[in-house]
Amino acid sequence: MKRLVGASIPLMAAFVAFLFGAIMLLAIGANPWEGLQALVSGAFGSGDRIAATAIKATPLILVGAGITIAFRASVVNIGGEGQIIAGALASTAVGLSFDTLPALLFVPLLLLSGVIGGAIVGAIPGALKAYASVNEILSTIMLNIVMVQLMNYLLRGPLIDPLEVEAGTRIPQTERLPDAAALPVIIPGTRMHLGFPIAVLAAIGAYYLLWRTPLGFRLRAVGHSPNAARAAGIDVKRNITYALGISGSLGGLAGAILVYGSEGQRMVTDGSAAGFTGSAGFNGIVAALFGGLHPLWTIPSSFLFGGLLTGATNMQRALQVPAPIAVAINGIVVVFVVSSGKVRTRLDRFMDARSELNES
Repeated sequence: MKRLVGASIPLMAAFVAFLFGAIMLLAIGANPWEGLQALVSGAFGSGDRIAATAIKATPLILVGAGITIAFRASVVNIGGEGQIIAGALASTAVGLSFDTLPALLFVPLLLLSGVIGGAIVGAIPGALKAYASVNEILSTIMLNIVMVQLMNYLLRGPLIDPLEVEAGTRIPQTERLPDAAALPVIIPGTRMHLGFPIAVLAAIGAYYLLWRTPLGFRLRAVGHSPNAARAAGIDVKRNITYALGISGSLGGLAGAILVYGSEGQRMVTDGSAAGFTGSAGFNGIVAALFGGLHPLWTIPSSFLFGGLLTGATNMQRALQVPAPIAVAINGIVVVFVVSSGKVRTRLDRFMDARSELNES
């Protein structure tokens, strides 16, 4: 009963958020029921729309699963945006350097390079927290800014498409990457590519790591009580670094998938983090919270949140409402879902106290 009630809290929070969204639509003269229909149709109305939702959910699953690993070690990873960018830059550099490899070798190499890039950027704040007591929230956020500026420099300089320089347009993007590097489409006629099942397998792997391996046991022990873990002979500092490094590696994998699963088959930005990531680094945090910070539950929660993102775009077109309305509705859902965490904690305490009274 406790688990059932706890799982229902985020759903109730999302329901209340949609009620507020309906009020916003009424305020501008739009029909909330038609808006809901357009949102659901845009997210799940056809096989192509479901595929688009799955593609939107892919980086959320990876970032969300990484968040859960860091959380179990009692560290907070707000650096998903920077880790996605790091993985994308690393895989893009490899893709431009080894463009003659066959696809069978090329794709795994690119994904691995993304993993390594994200792991490095994730491990840096982990080491700073473990060995220098630097708050990981601050360091991960600052690294987001650093990686955005590095991306802008590289995409406007060393990695810029030579054709952009010749034309004088200088759009910050790389040249088109080799076709052999493209992630294979697994459902013909849609955009569904190999990235989605890879993300699902990565989330399952995160669950296996946490609850079926010695490393996962050590990470969870550090999260429960660093002092007790230290007394048991566990290297707390090393495992904190591992937690953020592994968490960042999944964000880096998301970055590689964003590059090589895109239709343009190149890395491009508008100068901001969201211009490349689509805010997946932050939305992945919400997906993880919506899934109760459990790797497996992050999969359906990311899929539902991805549906909200794709459906909101369709709702905007169908109702002819301003784009900020769709963004505002997404923001309301985020606020309510994040806030529901405290409600769930208090409810858990209340139910524990009540059960203790009943037993006594």
